[in-house]
Amino acid sequence: MALIVHKYGGTSMGSTERIAQVAKRVAKWARAGHQMVVVPSAMSGETNRLLGLARELAPGKLTQDYLREQDMLAATGEQASSALLAIALQAEGQPAVSYAGWQVPIRTSSAYTKARIDSIDDQRVRADLDAGKVVIITGFQGVDEGGNITTLGRGGSDTSAVAVAAALKADEAMIFTDVDGVYTTDPRIVPEARRQATISFEEMLEMASLGSKVLQIRSVEFAGKYKVPMRVLSSFTPWDIDLAEEAQSGTLITFEEYEHMERAVVSGIAFNRDEAKISVLGVPDKPGIAYQILGTVADANVEVDVIIQNVGKEGKTDFSFTVNRNDYAKTIDLLKDKVLPALGAAEVIGDPKICKVSIVGIGMRSHVGVASKMFRVLSEEGINIMMISTSEIKTSVVIDEKYMELAVRALHRAFDLDQLAT
Repeated sequence: MALIVHKYGGTSMGSTERIAQVAKRVAKWARAGHQMVVVPSAMSGETNRLLGLARELAPGKLTQDYLREQDMLAATGEQASSALLAIALQAEGQPAVSYAGWQVPIRTSSAYTKARIDSIDDQRVRADLDAGKVVIITGFQGVDEGGNITTLGRGGSDTSAVAVAAALKADEAMIFTDVDGVYTTDPRIVPEARRQATISFEEMLEMASLGSKVLQIRSVEFAGKYKVPMRVLSSFTPWDIDLAEEAQSGTLITFEEYEHMERAVVSGIAFNRDEAKISVLGVPDKPGIAYQILGTVADANVEVDVIIQNVGKEGKTDFSFTVNRNDYAKTIDLLKDKVLPALGAAEVIGDPKICKVSIVGIGMRSHVGVASKMFRVLSEEGINIMMISTSEIKTSVVIDEKYMELAVRALHRAFDLDQLAT
């Protein structure tokens, strides 16, 4: 039979009752003859609780020593849920064993709170699978070359699950969450949004990078790099649902471009509220300016998204870009302290109340006028576009945050996404 990796999010692991339901579902798959590896998140709210305790004791601390201990603390949430799931499986009569990331081991870089996975040793896991056990591996964490526990950042359990699936050459990684698949957009904003039976890897990567919360972007990158088939499905269906039906439910992220995908010019609308715009005004218009600005920002571990440089006048130009809203104040201070004096720029200004709305679809490759249609729809709704970014299969605009839901609804309707076949 197949080697399957299940990943369960914090909501799915939110109580002992839900953990018991997860155990019944996993045991069902194991009894059907599949080799099962499970990667659970911490119980819902547990990571926030733990980090809150740290902030109470040392507010505002961001030293390396503090971040090391923060990772040590945060990693215990997944360790607890993994052990509880193993106990629940054993109570079901299914042999199971849990491991923390360092016990596998999952080797990572030393960037606390944002570590990257370097390698995964599969020897111990395979031995347990061959012995008929379900193997449970903590998500979100690993160990660096110095033996320090590290975490992968928020949403890191998705990344852990796909990385484990890649290392084991699993037949499929099934991401169980509190939604039943990938929708054309967030149904909370557009009730007519439709669940998609399949979505291409490229589209899912764009959707994840542009603000879709269904999957963490690094997990999709892993899936693409190692060709790991992924499926997003709900953990709130009855645990005893027919196995064959469950195996075909949710949304399959595929590496093939199915015919219905080619007919859909736009397959989804993504949005991100967590954006802020920063502009450096009166910058000398000469080679190397972009590097001097963005290099300083990158050195501070701040990711930059949309970038625009205006046409220069009288030897000066304006340079604008977006960052995550959490990095807004930090980046403004950094530019004022280091970039303004060095470049002789006039001013640094910003706007933390913006958002990004994007249309995504592999059909955009073979259809013209898609971006212009998007701009026309927004214009008809009286929505001003501040910045534009494009790729082969997406167009993104930065707009005032207060117009976000209006823009998403208008674009969803204009591109007939409520009619998209599921």
